[in-house]
Amino acid sequence: MTNNAPRSVEEYLRQLRAALAGQDSALMQDALYDAEEYLRAEIAAHPGKSEPDVLELIASTYGAPDEVAAAYRDTETKLNAALRTPRAPPRASMVGRFFSIFLDPRAYAGLLFMFFSLATGILYFTVTVTGLSLSAGLAILIIGVPFFLAFIGATRALALVECRLVESVSGVRMPRRPVHPGAPSGFWDRVKAMITDPRTWTTLAYDLLMLPLGIAYFVMAVVGVSVGLALLAAPVIEGLHALGVFSADSVFAYGVHPVHNGTVVDMNPAWLGTPGGLVLCGVIGILLLTATLHLARGVTKGHALLAKSMLVLP
Repeated sequence: MTNNAPRSVEEYLRQLRAALAGQDSALMQDALYDAEEYLRAEIAAHPGKSEPDVLELIASTYGAPDEVAAAYRDTETKLNAALRTPRAPPRASMVGRFFSIFLDPRAYAGLLFMFFSLATGILYFTVTVTGLSLSAGLAILIIGVPFFLAFIGATRALALVECRLVESVSGVRMPRRPVHPGAPSGFWDRVKAMITDPRTWTTLAYDLLMLPLGIAYFVMAVVGVSVGLALLAAPVIEGLHALGVFSADSVFAYGVHPVHNGTVVDMNPAWLGTPGGLVLCGVIGILLLTATLHLARGVTKGHALLAKSMLVLP
């Protein structure tokens, strides 16, 4: 074994982390998990050998830290090239770039994410508040500490699911592996490690933050889509009404009609029922829907960066 060869699992992981410096944090988390899982399994499978001897054997099979890092970088490059969504041809004009959002599947995925973020936000918030409350209430009992460990484990599992969801809608690289728990240790050592791990508290903070964010995302998506579609549909419905397709009142007849001194006051502007007003409604509707898709894509990109900063191993 050479002088700079790792003589322990911790040293191997430190060298692997150093070899992956500058790479995506999600890639680093996956690589560290895979390496630690393999190293500890090999050490457990060779109880008659010392840890340095097992690591020397592993260097010829699994690879040295710099070789493993190079393999992960190469695999990541090929995988990204294979899974990258084909980009639409660039538009020369600003108007073309603005409306090309309708051809971007990420925009529609982001819009769905905003719609469902309220449900996921409620789920994460409920699990976190209930878990923290029960952990505090059961702390005086013998079951309190095991319950806390199970609760933290559940939140980390939810965080991994959230990472996969965020990556699927945003395209931002997120981890496919959790953080490895490390070498087998005693019960109280595990408790101490979870309490002192910053990711424990950033994950809980993220789960709590998802409720107000989910409400905001849901409201923006619902308002943008519903108002945009209503404005876009108004000229069509009004045209069908003019052609006698149905006999109901005009769509602009259902406004706010307060009564003042016994007289019904029509609050609808007169120009809304004119051809120019109908065209303007349609144009505003298209612009609002387009802007909503741009907003959805931007929101998911920004949310992915927030999730990576709070859920991924730094």
